[in-house]
Amino acid sequence: MPDHVTPFTAAQIGYKSVRFSSKGVFDTHKDQMVDPYAATRIPKEHQVQGIQYWPQEKGKFPSVLLLHDKWGLTAEWKDLAMRLACEGYVVMVPNLYGRQGGMITANAEVAEALSERIDLSTVLQDINASCEFLNANLPEDPNLEFTVRNAHAAVGLGLGGTLAILFALKRKRLRAAISFYGKLPDPLDSIKNMYCPLLYHAPETDETVTAEGLAQLTQVAQEAGKTVEVRQYPGTSHGFCDQVQPDRYDEPAARQAWDDTISFLKKQLPV
Repeated sequence: MPDHVTPFTAAQIGYKSVRFSSKGVFDTHKDQMVDPYAATRIPKEHQVQGIQYWPQEKGKFPSVLLLHDKWGLTAEWKDLAMRLACEGYVVMVPNLYGRQGGMITANAEVAEALSERIDLSTVLQDINASCEFLNANLPEDPNLEFTVRNAHAAVGLGLGGTLAILFALKRKRLRAAISFYGKLPDPLDSIKNMYCPLLYHAPETDETVTAEGLAQLTQVAQEAGKTVEVRQYPGTSHGFCDQVQPDRYDEPAARQAWDDTISFLKKQLPV
């Protein structure tokens, strides 16, 4: 089988750190021109920070929110974002630990503590603001002039996979959600309220999601008329795509899961 060829190379991808209001309402360049205090005013609301990647070619592109795992926004996520952008997507990687100082760690205990301290309502607000930032599409701002409005998908691993599912239950205009071994919603019946198709990558053995839970997920989705695809990878455990955990990382399974992710994205969110 020939290697997959992406529409863009890494040399054709631009990237930049971004910062915007968690309220999802943004001042335009013209607003700032007539406000003499715009440059020095300290915002009252939380500012979401992240990294945005985009193909440097004329046109408008659909967007992907890439949601990081419990370790924080590590270098691995920058690599994944670049790979997604090479597929023809504008990619936003919000720092989900921004309200905790934006920490990054390789310590499992610290990572667990950080993930447990997350307030779901505020972090989902920050993710939603990321969509609105991409939607702003202001022609006078070069970072916001190349996105298709409301053409968004959410992709997450671990903690990010949990949030991708929860966000699919919240945002009506989300086009696709992809979760790598995220926790299933509680109660599971809430999947009936999901607004978009879901692809769930499941390891063979998982401490948090059982085979019975996955079977129930599929059953509830079928009864509610929702599209849920579950892919399971033999011989793998929770974190099989996580290079931070070399004892769990499974390169062939991770490569297959990524290929499945791209295929699912292209089907639900064509470039």
